[in-house]
Amino acid sequence: MRMKPLVIGDLIARFPIIQGGMGVGVSRSKLAGAVAKEGGVGIISTAQIGYDEEDFDKQQIETNLYAIKKHIKKARELAEGGIIGVNIMVVTKQYERYVKSACEAGADLIISGAGLPITLPAMVEGFKTKIAPIVSSVKAALVILKMWDRKYQRTADLIVVESPHAGGHLGFNKDELDHLEEIDYDKEIQKIIQCKKEFEEKYQKSIPVVVAGGIFDQEDIKHALDLGADGVQIASRFVVTEECDASPEYKQAYIDAKKDDVQIVISPVGMPGRAIMNKFMKKVGEGKLPIKKCYRCLERCNPKVAPYCITKALINAVRGNIEEGLIFCGDKVDRLKEMTTVKAIFEELVF
Repeated sequence: MRMKPLVIGDLIARFPIIQGGMGVGVSRSKLAGAVAKEGGVGIISTAQIGYDEEDFDKQQIETNLYAIKKHIKKARELAEGGIIGVNIMVVTKQYERYVKSACEAGADLIISGAGLPITLPAMVEGFKTKIAPIVSSVKAALVILKMWDRKYQRTADLIVVESPHAGGHLGFNKDELDHLEEIDYDKEIQKIIQCKKEFEEKYQKSIPVVVAGGIFDQEDIKHALDLGADGVQIASRFVVTEECDASPEYKQAYIDAKKDDVQIVISPVGMPGRAIMNKFMKKVGEGKLPIKKCYRCLERCNPKVAPYCITKALINAVRGNIEEGLIFCGDKVDRLKEMTTVKAIFEELVF
């Protein structure tokens, strides 16, 4: 079996590998551009993307909207004709403005999760930008596909199925994540692949399904393709590359991480996520940390009750202040042993 290109409407990636969007600042133009150049789909995370811009502390949203366009343009220059997309969380404050900025900048694809992107089709109307929901269950997939069909008379261009082995915010409860060995997620992936077929028939188009979470090597990719998926999304592996936009200290934290260091944590918006345990997370476990400034990042975050500021924690980490930061990761981060390049990863994974 040889890899087939990933076809998303009129977009064709040479290889069926999407680089997962990682915020804050972990996957921006440098990483996304390099992945797209190698024939994959490069994804920029819009989560507080302008954190290092001059006016960020004063005007977070406006600065982020400017940075979205800036980094899409820079990635495009690096990509040499490759596909550049963005990841925008549904829980982002002023979500629609982020979507419009990405479309205006010419993003090829918007991948959207951390909530159900029910109104996304209306936001991209008039643009060529493709849209892809992130789902973790057949139930969520059907809710989105049926709603888009009924309300907007359109369907998804791609579906990303995120397994419980992924990093960052997850679409599972903590009890499920604490008992992964009891979850047969392969069956859920196959159900999602099956459920999208009626919408493919109705709209006379292919809706590729991409599996995310726990994808590390060729065997993982082949397993996903054997289940009927059209491709995979990989995130953690791309962190320890020269091209990754994070600090050297952030990358070293991935290389140093051991299996026991990776734990399920609860973010300030109540969603479980997978992260590397460090001094900061131990402090969080001891009680609420003072929040001196709200960065207006997430809809459901209330600084009066939030255990800590997730923006500050993620910015600290990406800048290299590891012991005072939150470091999201996938569950196979302990297998990363050395720095590499995006090109070397593709040479290893492509078959």
